[in-house]
Amino acid sequence: MAPERKFFVGGNWKMNGNKKEIDGIIAFLTAGPLDPNAELVCGVPPCYLDYCRQKLPGSIGVAAQNCFKVAKGAFTGEISPAMIKDVGVEWVILGHSERRNVFGESDALIAEKVSHALSEGLKVIPCIGEKLEERESGKTEEVVFSQLKAIVDKIPEDKWDNVVIAYEPVWAIGTGKTASPQQAQEVHGKLRQWLSENVNAEVAQKVRIIYGGSVTAENCRELAKEADIDGSLVGGASLKPDFIHIVNASQ
Repeated sequence: MAPERKFFVGGNWKMNGNKKEIDGIIAFLTAGPLDPNAELVCGVPPCYLDYCRQKLPGSIGVAAQNCFKVAKGAFTGEISPAMIKDVGVEWVILGHSERRNVFGESDALIAEKVSHALSEGLKVIPCIGEKLEERESGKTEEVVFSQLKAIVDKIPEDKWDNVVIAYEPVWAIGTGKTASPQQAQEVHGKLRQWLSENVNAEVAQKVRIIYGGSVTAENCRELAKEADIDGSLVGGASLKPDFIHIVNASQ
C-alpha cells in the first residue's frame, strides 16, 4: 500500500443484527483498541442507520448498504442518498455482488446509483468482482474492467476523493475460499493500471482499492502487505470481536 493511501476497512453487516446484537458490536468497536491510522466504516441495515450513527463513536463511519438513483418518488422499499444524509450517514456501498447476482442489478443501474450518490455528497464504495466460472474461463479482467468502466464513466473528476473501490471475487464471498494475497494483488495491480490508462495516473495512484472475500483475522495481515491492497471489505467476520484484528491489519 502506498503511504499516501490511508488503510480502509469496511464492515458489511448485510441483513444481520438487532439492537441488542448491534450494541454488542458497538461495545467491542468502542473498546478497541483501533489503529488510529486506519479508516473504519460499518455498513448497516437501513432501519438501523440512525441508531448506529448516534451510538457509534464519531471516528467510525457508517454506510448504507444500498440506495436508489433518484432523490425521491414512488419507489416502494428504496431509500435515497438524501435520506441517508439526513440521518447523518456519509457512506453507501453500491453494486455489491449480492445486489448484482441475487437482485439482478445491472452495471448500468449501479453506475447510475454511483453517479447520483456522489452528486448528493455521499462517499461511495462501489463493488466489482467475477464469478467462479468467469475466473476459470480466464475472463476475470474482462469482467472487472467492464464493471469498473460502467462506474468510472459516471464519476466526475472532482469526486474521486469520495470513492473507495472494492474488489470482491464472487467465488470467495462467504465460501471460505479466499483469493491468495498474490491472486488478489494481481487483480488490484491490473485495476490500478487500467485506471491509469483510462482515467489518469493521479487517480490511479490515490484511489483506494480494497479486497473483499472471506477476509479473516488469520489472513488479513498477509493481504494488507500487498502493494495495491489498501484494506478490506468484510462480511460475517465484522460481526465478531476478531474484527478488531482486521481493522488493525496494517499496524
